[in-house]
Amino acid sequence: MMTTRARPLATLALAGLMALGGCATQVTRVSPEQQIDLSGRWNDADSRLVADALIRESFDASRGGDWAVRYMQAHAGRRPIVIVGTVRNASMEHIAVGTFVRDLERAYLSSGQVQVVASADERGEVRAEREDQQDNATADTRARLARERGANFMLQGDVQSIEDREGGRRVVYYQVDATLVDIETNEKVWTGQHRIKKMVERPRFRL
Repeated sequence: MMTTRARPLATLALAGLMALGGCATQVTRVSPEQQIDLSGRWNDADSRLVADALIRESFDASRGGDWAVRYMQAHAGRRPIVIVGTVRNASMEHIAVGTFVRDLERAYLSSGQVQVVASADERGEVRAEREDQQDNATADTRARLARERGANFMLQGDVQSIEDREGGRRVVYYQVDATLVDIETNEKVWTGQHRIKKMVERPRFRL
Protein backbone atom coordinates (compact mmCIF):
# COMPACT_ATOMS: atom_id res chain seq x y z
CA MET A 1 0.00 0.00 0.00
CA MET A 2 1.31 3.48 -0.95
CA THR A 3 2.12 5.70 2.03
CA THR A 4 0.73 9.23 2.39
CA ARG A 5 4.17 10.70 1.72
CA ALA A 6 4.81 8.59 -1.39
CA ARG A 7 1.48 9.47 -3.01
CA PRO A 8 2.42 13.10 -3.95
CA LEU A 9 5.77 11.89 -5.32
CA ALA A 10 3.99 9.37 -7.54
CA THR A 11 1.58 12.06 -8.72
CA LEU A 12 4.48 14.35 -9.61
CA ALA A 13 6.24 11.53 -11.48
CA LEU A 14 3.08 10.76 -13.46
CA ALA A 15 2.63 14.44 -14.30
CA GLY A 16 6.23 14.59 -15.46
CA LEU A 17 5.76 11.61 -17.75
CA MET A 18 2.61 13.15 -19.20
CA ALA A 19 4.45 16.43 -19.83
CA LEU A 20 7.27 14.62 -21.58
CA GLY A 21 4.76 12.77 -23.71
CA GLY A 22 3.12 16.07 -24.66
CA CYS A 23 6.50 17.44 -25.80
CA ALA A 24 7.29 14.45 -28.00
CA THR A 25 7.75 15.15 -31.72
CA GLN A 26 4.70 14.31 -33.80
CA VAL A 27 4.95 13.62 -37.52
CA THR A 28 1.94 13.65 -39.82
CA ARG A 29 2.24 12.62 -43.45
CA VAL A 30 0.54 15.04 -45.86
CA SER A 31 0.13 15.21 -49.62
CA PRO A 32 3.18 16.71 -51.40
CA GLU A 33 0.73 18.91 -53.31
CA GLN A 34 -0.70 20.44 -50.12
CA GLN A 35 0.31 24.05 -49.58
CA ILE A 36 1.78 24.58 -46.11
CA ASP A 37 3.30 27.88 -45.00
CA LEU A 38 5.01 27.78 -41.60
CA SER A 39 7.58 30.57 -41.72
CA GLY A 40 6.50 32.63 -44.72
CA ARG A 41 9.77 31.90 -46.50
CA TRP A 42 10.07 30.57 -50.07
CA ASN A 43 8.92 26.96 -50.14
CA ASP A 44 8.00 24.09 -52.48
CA ALA A 45 4.54 25.51 -53.19
CA ASP A 46 6.07 28.84 -54.27
CA SER A 47 8.51 27.02 -56.54
CA ARG A 48 5.77 25.07 -58.34
CA LEU A 49 3.32 27.97 -58.58
CA VAL A 50 5.89 30.44 -59.92
CA ALA A 51 7.31 27.95 -62.43
CA ASP A 52 3.84 27.09 -63.77
CA ALA A 53 2.84 30.77 -63.97
CA LEU A 54 6.00 31.82 -65.80
CA ILE A 55 5.84 29.03 -68.36
CA ARG A 56 2.15 29.72 -69.04
CA GLU A 57 2.99 33.39 -69.51
CA SER A 58 5.87 32.53 -71.86
CA PHE A 59 3.33 31.08 -74.32
CA ASP A 60 0.76 33.87 -73.89
CA ALA A 61 0.69 35.83 -77.15
CA SER A 62 -0.80 38.86 -75.39
CA ARG A 63 2.38 39.02 -73.29
CA GLY A 64 4.85 38.53 -76.09
CA GLY A 65 4.73 34.75 -75.93
CA ASP A 66 4.34 34.09 -79.66
CA TRP A 67 8.00 33.09 -80.09
CA ALA A 68 7.21 29.35 -80.15
CA VAL A 69 4.49 29.76 -82.78
CA ARG A 70 6.75 31.93 -84.92
CA TYR A 71 9.54 29.35 -84.67
CA MET A 72 7.26 26.49 -85.72
CA GLN A 73 5.89 28.50 -88.62
CA ALA A 74 9.44 29.13 -89.84
CA HIS A 75 10.56 25.50 -89.35
CA ALA A 76 7.79 23.40 -90.86
CA GLY A 77 5.99 22.86 -87.57
CA ARG A 78 9.03 21.59 -85.66
CA ARG A 79 8.85 22.43 -81.97
CA PRO A 80 11.63 24.68 -80.59
CA ILE A 81 14.22 23.17 -78.25
CA VAL A 82 14.70 24.89 -74.90
CA ILE A 83 17.37 24.56 -72.23
CA VAL A 84 16.90 25.97 -68.73
CA GLY A 85 20.09 27.81 -67.84
CA THR A 86 21.14 29.58 -64.64
CA VAL A 87 18.57 30.80 -62.14
CA ARG A 88 20.36 33.13 -59.72
CA ASN A 89 19.30 33.51 -56.11
CA ALA A 90 19.63 37.23 -55.36
CA SER A 91 17.30 37.07 -52.35
CA MET A 92 18.13 37.43 -48.68
CA GLU A 93 17.49 33.77 -47.88
CA HIS A 94 18.51 30.31 -48.99
CA ILE A 95 16.44 29.14 -51.95
CA ALA A 96 16.82 25.71 -53.51
CA VAL A 97 17.20 26.99 -57.07
CA GLY A 98 17.86 23.43 -58.28
CA THR A 99 14.31 22.48 -57.34
CA PHE A 100 12.99 25.59 -59.07
CA VAL A 101 14.91 24.72 -62.25
CA ARG A 102 13.37 21.23 -62.22
CA ASP A 103 9.91 22.77 -61.80
CA LEU A 104 10.56 25.02 -64.82
CA GLU A 105 11.67 22.02 -66.90
CA ARG A 106 8.60 20.05 -65.80
CA ALA A 107 6.29 22.92 -66.72
CA TYR A 108 7.90 23.27 -70.15
CA LEU A 109 7.62 19.53 -70.85
CA SER A 110 4.03 19.42 -69.61
CA SER A 111 3.10 22.22 -72.01
CA GLY A 112 3.82 19.98 -75.01
CA GLN A 113 4.86 23.05 -77.01
CA VAL A 114 8.64 22.69 -76.74
CA GLN A 115 11.36 20.09 -76.39
CA VAL A 116 13.73 20.31 -73.41
CA VAL A 117 17.39 19.25 -73.43
CA ALA A 118 19.71 18.44 -70.53
CA SER A 119 21.70 21.11 -68.74
CA ALA A 120 25.48 21.46 -69.02
CA ASP A 121 26.04 19.50 -65.79
CA GLU A 122 23.73 16.69 -66.87
CA ARG A 123 25.29 16.45 -70.33
CA GLY A 124 28.72 15.68 -68.88
CA GLU A 125 27.51 12.43 -67.30
CA VAL A 126 25.52 11.45 -70.38
CA ARG A 127 28.50 12.07 -72.66
CA ALA A 128 30.76 9.97 -70.45
CA GLU A 129 28.26 7.09 -70.67
CA ARG A 130 28.05 7.46 -74.45
CA GLU A 131 31.84 7.38 -74.79
CA ASP A 132 32.01 4.31 -72.57
CA GLN A 133 29.46 2.52 -74.74
CA GLN A 134 31.69 2.89 -77.81
CA ASP A 135 34.18 0.44 -76.27
CA ASN A 136 31.98 -1.73 -74.08
CA ALA A 137 28.47 -1.97 -75.57
CA THR A 138 27.41 -4.16 -78.48
CA ALA A 139 27.09 -2.46 -81.85
CA ASP A 140 23.31 -2.79 -81.93
CA THR A 141 22.82 -1.15 -78.51
CA ARG A 142 25.49 1.55 -78.30
CA ALA A 143 24.41 5.17 -78.64
CA ARG A 144 25.81 6.97 -81.66
CA LEU A 145 28.15 9.94 -81.31
CA ALA A 146 27.41 13.49 -82.45
CA ARG A 147 23.64 13.00 -82.32
CA GLU A 148 22.81 15.55 -79.62
CA ARG A 149 19.97 18.02 -80.16
CA GLY A 150 21.16 21.59 -79.89
CA ALA A 151 18.94 24.04 -78.02
CA ASN A 152 17.42 26.99 -79.85
CA PHE A 153 16.52 29.01 -76.76
CA MET A 154 17.84 29.35 -73.21
CA LEU A 155 15.73 30.39 -70.22
CA GLN A 156 17.57 32.37 -67.53
CA GLY A 157 16.31 34.11 -64.43
CA ASP A 158 16.78 35.38 -60.90
CA VAL A 159 14.88 35.49 -57.63
CA GLN A 160 14.92 38.64 -55.49
CA SER A 161 13.24 39.39 -52.18
CA ILE A 162 12.44 42.31 -49.90
CA GLU A 163 11.41 42.00 -46.26
CA ASP A 164 9.70 44.66 -44.16
CA ARG A 165 9.38 43.95 -40.45
CA GLU A 166 7.87 45.68 -37.44
CA GLY A 167 7.13 44.05 -34.11
CA GLY A 168 5.55 40.65 -34.66
CA ARG A 169 4.53 41.42 -38.25
CA ARG A 170 6.54 41.19 -41.44
CA VAL A 171 5.88 41.35 -45.14
CA VAL A 172 7.98 39.21 -47.48
CA TYR A 173 8.00 40.10 -51.18
CA TYR A 174 9.50 37.87 -53.88
CA GLN A 175 10.09 38.89 -57.47
CA VAL A 176 11.10 36.29 -60.06
CA ASP A 177 12.29 37.58 -63.43
CA ALA A 178 12.86 35.28 -66.41
CA THR A 179 14.29 35.89 -69.87
CA LEU A 180 14.23 33.61 -72.92
CA VAL A 181 17.19 34.16 -75.26
CA ASP A 182 17.72 33.00 -78.84
CA ILE A 183 21.03 31.15 -78.55
CA GLU A 184 22.08 31.86 -82.13
CA THR A 185 21.33 35.59 -82.20
CA ASN A 186 21.35 36.59 -78.49
CA GLU A 187 17.93 38.14 -79.06
CA LYS A 188 15.64 38.28 -76.04
CA VAL A 189 12.45 36.79 -77.44
CA TRP A 190 10.45 36.93 -74.19
CA THR A 191 10.74 38.36 -70.68
CA GLY A 192 8.41 37.58 -67.81
CA GLN A 193 7.93 38.34 -64.15
CA HIS A 194 6.00 36.79 -61.29
CA ARG A 195 5.57 38.28 -57.82
CA ILE A 196 4.58 36.84 -54.44
CA LYS A 197 3.75 38.88 -51.34
CA LYS A 198 3.20 37.30 -47.93
CA MET A 199 2.03 38.81 -44.64
CA VAL A 200 3.42 36.91 -41.66
CA GLU A 201 2.04 37.64 -38.18
CA ARG A 202 3.36 36.05 -35.04
CA PRO A 203 1.39 36.11 -31.75
CA ARG A 204 2.87 38.43 -29.16
CA PHE A 205 2.37 35.91 -26.36
CA ARG A 206 2.88 32.16 -26.59
CA LEU A 207 2.00 29.42 -24.16
